[in-house]
Amino acid sequence: MLGLAVRSIQLMVDRGELQAWRTSGGHRRISRASVTQWLASRQGGLQGQHAAHVPASVRSHYHVLLIEDSAHFQNLVSLLLAKHFPKAVLHIANDGISGLTKFGQVQPDCLLVDILLPGIDGAALVTTLKSDPQFARCQLVIVTGLTSTQLSPYEFALQGLPIIHKSQLANALVPLLAQTIPQLASM
Repeated sequence: MLGLAVRSIQLMVDRGELQAWRTSGGHRRISRASVTQWLASRQGGLQGQHAAHVPASVRSHYHVLLIEDSAHFQNLVSLLLAKHFPKAVLHIANDGISGLTKFGQVQPDCLLVDILLPGIDGAALVTTLKSDPQFARCQLVIVTGLTSTQLSPYEFALQGLPIIHKSQLANALVPLLAQTIPQLASM
């Protein structure tokens, strides 16, 4: 129902975000009501969920998921996409856990991820998504305010990925998306 990895769900239970109990064998059983409640609190309910599951090859729009906790950068990306790629649909998640959920629901064509996120850091998020077969068709772009030195602990997750520094976002995002995602440039 959530489209998340088992470990992500375990962490949500440990944090008390989902109500669960353990069986005598040590397995977690999660209340369906708590899952529904969590989805409603994070996604504005279950409405519109089915439209996002349309395969990318059939979609008339290009879906971009931005996982970023800063309203300023959310607005900036929204404005850039609206101006340069009008057929791109932007979905926004404010933290890593809801980002994982939205990824499963939207199955975006492009994923823009900040490294420093509440809930789960961007490197853990990227590592989790890289292990998911749905991720293989998704273009990933890292957006960060960290310097090269500050990014070194995350090198394992970022290897080979395009990285845009937030101070350069307004100038770098559009050309990068147009170059790395040719079908977006023609929209």
